[in-house]
Amino acid sequence: MEKKKKILIVDDEKDFTEMIRWNLEATGRYEVRSESKGAKALAAAREFRPHLILLDIIIPDMDGGEILFQLKNDAVVKDIPLVFLTAIVTQPEVNSVGSLISGHPSIAKPVSAADLIAYIKKTIG
Repeated sequence: MEKKKKILIVDDEKDFTEMIRWNLEATGRYEVRSESKGAKALAAAREFRPHLILLDIIIPDMDGGEILFQLKNDAVVKDIPLVFLTAIVTQPEVNSVGSLISGHPSIAKPVSAADLIAYIKKTIG
């Protein structure tokens, strides 16, 4: 049996993260944890050691740029792939001008579970 890929979601929208967690875990391929406080994102990543981090940009206590800076300057987690999952871009914007934010791919919210799963499979297998 193939080992499950670990995914960390950092987003303050608890209903959204719960829906994503449920859909990803229902595939049997992923183990998902979420963190709703930006200030705890680095500790969560260090402890969980995910294969992928899905990061929102707008989080009340610390924005995604600050979280990204912490993650990329930490020797333990700096090489973990990171994807911004955010409502500050729309799907038409992603389609027309590309999907990079601070050099990292982004996915526009809302996103269907099927599209997110396909993107994750493409990114980390």
